[in-house]
Amino acid sequence: MAAFIVRMGPVLMLWLAVCVSGSWAVDRGNFKTCDQSTFCKRQRALKPGQSPYRALLETLELTNTKLTLQLINDNNKVRLLLELYRLQGNMTRVKINELKPLKPRFEVPDVLINDPPTEPLSLLSQDENGMVLSLGADSQRLIVSAKPFRLDIMEGREVLLSLNSRGLLAFEHLRIRKDTLADPEGAEKKEETDAASEQTEGEEATKEDEKVEDGMWEETFKSHTDSKPNGPTSISLDFSLPGVEHVYGIPEHADTLKLKTTDGGEPYRLYNLDVFQYELFNPMALYGAIPVMLSHSPQRTMGLFWLNAAETWVDISSNTAGKTVFGQMLDYVQGSSETPQTDVRWISESGIIDVFIMLGPTPTDVFAQYASLTGTQAFPPLAALAYHQCRWNYNDQEDVAAVDQGFDQHDIPYDFIWLDIEHADGKRYFTWDPHKFPQPKEMLQGLEDKRRKMVAIVDPHIKVDNSYKIHSEIRSRGFYIKNKDGGDYEGWCWPGNSGYPDFTNPEMRAWWASMFAYDQYEGSRENLYTWNDMNEPSVFNGPEVTMHKDAVHGNWEHRDLHNIYGLYVQMATAEGLIQRSGGVERPFVLTRAFFAGSQRYGAVWTGDNAAEWDHLKITIPMCLSLGLVGVSFCGADVGGFFKSPSPELLVRWYQTGAYQPFFRAHAHLDTPRREPWLFGPENTALIREAVRQRYALLPYWYQLFYHAHRTGQPVMRALWVEYPQDTATFSMDDQFLLGRDLLVHPVTEEGARGVTAYLPGNGEVWFDVHTFQKHNGGQNLYIPVTMSSIPVFQRGGSIIPRKVRVRRSSSCMEHDPYTLYVALSPKRFAQGELYIDDGHTFSYEKQKEFIYRRLAFANNTLSSRNLAPGSQFTTLSWIEKIVILGASKPSKVTLKMPDGKESQLEFDFDASMSVLTLRKPGVNAGVDWTVVLQ
Repeated sequence: MAAFIVRMGPVLMLWLAVCVSGSWAVDRGNFKTCDQSTFCKRQRALKPGQSPYRALLETLELTNTKLTLQLINDNNKVRLLLELYRLQGNMTRVKINELKPLKPRFEVPDVLINDPPTEPLSLLSQDENGMVLSLGADSQRLIVSAKPFRLDIMEGREVLLSLNSRGLLAFEHLRIRKDTLADPEGAEKKEETDAASEQTEGEEATKEDEKVEDGMWEETFKSHTDSKPNGPTSISLDFSLPGVEHVYGIPEHADTLKLKTTDGGEPYRLYNLDVFQYELFNPMALYGAIPVMLSHSPQRTMGLFWLNAAETWVDISSNTAGKTVFGQMLDYVQGSSETPQTDVRWISESGIIDVFIMLGPTPTDVFAQYASLTGTQAFPPLAALAYHQCRWNYNDQEDVAAVDQGFDQHDIPYDFIWLDIEHADGKRYFTWDPHKFPQPKEMLQGLEDKRRKMVAIVDPHIKVDNSYKIHSEIRSRGFYIKNKDGGDYEGWCWPGNSGYPDFTNPEMRAWWASMFAYDQYEGSRENLYTWNDMNEPSVFNGPEVTMHKDAVHGNWEHRDLHNIYGLYVQMATAEGLIQRSGGVERPFVLTRAFFAGSQRYGAVWTGDNAAEWDHLKITIPMCLSLGLVGVSFCGADVGGFFKSPSPELLVRWYQTGAYQPFFRAHAHLDTPRREPWLFGPENTALIREAVRQRYALLPYWYQLFYHAHRTGQPVMRALWVEYPQDTATFSMDDQFLLGRDLLVHPVTEEGARGVTAYLPGNGEVWFDVHTFQKHNGGQNLYIPVTMSSIPVFQRGGSIIPRKVRVRRSSSCMEHDPYTLYVALSPKRFAQGELYIDDGHTFSYEKQKEFIYRRLAFANNTLSSRNLAPGSQFTTLSWIEKIVILGASKPSKVTLKMPDGKESQLEFDFDASMSVLTLRKPGVNAGVDWTVVLQ
């Protein structure tokens, strides 16, 4: 670390000193509370009650695509414009903006994949109190109440959702600062003043409008001052969800899957921040922000998407929160008629209100609705689903070669080795340290010879150095973010004094993408991929370790778009990796900061965690929360980034990570080395087995990601997603499903001798994937465990493909055979799928080059049928073995081919476990075939 603390300012020196010291807890004083964020404090001071907003029904305009209606604040006479849209797919969009703002207010671009298609709204009735509109499906109605303004969405006689029912709509309009009116610079301000008069209908501003509170026009936090040239611009809106006790989403927070009520505490904060050694189980902001919340009850799942990229706070309250089990039982015995209800309030610093109400009604419907708005998970190269080895930092080319050789010597597969910031020449990204990595192409070629790959970090802070090509070009093209005075914004990060490219500028993104071309990124090859870290953005000497809000991106302040910056960085990087191959190869890009829509560009991870048992446990709800809002490609640093794990914790973390979507070990610069073979042969064997289980299951992982890419369904799922009426699953976050068919309950307690897993589904059965023991669904099952145990169960009624010949990398297994695991339901039925393509190009999409097959077992017959007749692809892989769980012993087994050829298959039957193993069917994995048990 000392080598790169040269020529850095005192603030950065202090920050780094904390980073490498023994003080591991987050310094909460570096980050704002709601009370310290003045707009949050102002808005939260408003209590539920009568709303000052009134709908002016005479201004109603209804077209084929939308309804518009003016609202007026009776306290200050400022008018707002309400726009209502009925969207295809059972969604409603609500937009509220100023009717005549002094200047445009920021509306988030580039997140929606298109302009959402609308369906006509029809006016059913209207009087002086409001109106009733039809939403089309299932007797759904939208009721607009005029005074006070309120929206209710109903289905039949049931209220699904109410908007502004607690009167917390608040919209701070743009205004002229009163003490600037005498400014001699004059004309422009006079125009704005005239517009302000028009905005309030020529009436004198009320005392409320003139009132200036601390923080409205300038705000100071610690040593940093925010100039707030536009004054107060915050917005707030409340939603009520009758019948709802469980809400989820709004990542990223290191907290439980089910969101907690915030009464009497801090709201959940959405503001992308570089939080050093974050704490668990609190609503503090972390690296990413996805303003999407799901509500769930046995009757319905719905979603709210608050499309705003400014700092946002979310308050949650519930009329059942805090009730003891006894209190709930007393309500039941006494026949309490109080309907459970959850109330949610969103508060953002700037922008407009733009909210999408996704009406479900099923979890699958909500996932599809959200995917139709922001897109689906990028379909990664298959190798990216394998194991990744990383640390800050592998020292040099010799170190990389030694680690690579160590995996071979210990027979542990891996696909990617990673290089952190020390690989570059003085933290100048797109370069290589000439002493430590003098021959990067040769190093990459050595990995390619073993069919392995590398990831190198490229961060979005650029060293200010006139001899550095990247910096010089960005500066000469005017692509840096500006400070409030018009100069290039500069701050401290890993290279020292750094500039920050304006990734909101499409020209900047296009230029950045071009830098990944092989003739621009010297030393790069086809097997080099990219990691975007520190893209919140992290500014060591900035307020809250991030960028000043009054920095400028073109016409907009940083405050308007802060949470979308990281998405733009990953977007430009992914586009660069695509372009360098002429549009042929799929990219792989990992990002730390993210927003709604980031799923389209790659993977995320949960940031700088610690080698502690609670940090292992929290990986499950953190990734489950991300999956619920579109981001399936999620993982956590295996072993913990900070501190040093005990051998037991490291083994358990590998066993957990092997069943999470993004599987990467990573460690801090100052931690002892922890390659998998450094903890003794016994632990090496346990880690090897966990990694090998991951590789054997890659065909299933790959088809799950294909599904996620096509449909928006999450890969790693909360149990309630598949069992939406089973209330026992609603708060469960210590186990999870992979797709529908695998249930995983990792061992995350130190010294555990057993775990209790909940097997859902009355009338269903689950099979232990290791022992093939059958267990009934609808029960809590106690499982004795040893250090080798990873409790995983396959659902009866499913078929899962595996490749059990595990080799040094996934690419080496490309043509290897499949083993099918057929787990029969109580009705002796099962189905599954098999998806195959080349594993790395866009040919599956552009040329329809893939195999997609339905595997089904019914009436003692197992068959493989083509699900995509228009596709074309050939594979050398074949079906090597079929294992049928819950089977009966047949007298003979016949393989039948479409051309009429038949052959008898050898089989073994284990009567004690009811397991039938069919040996050497030998049939190509891409053709039709049938196996008949007689």
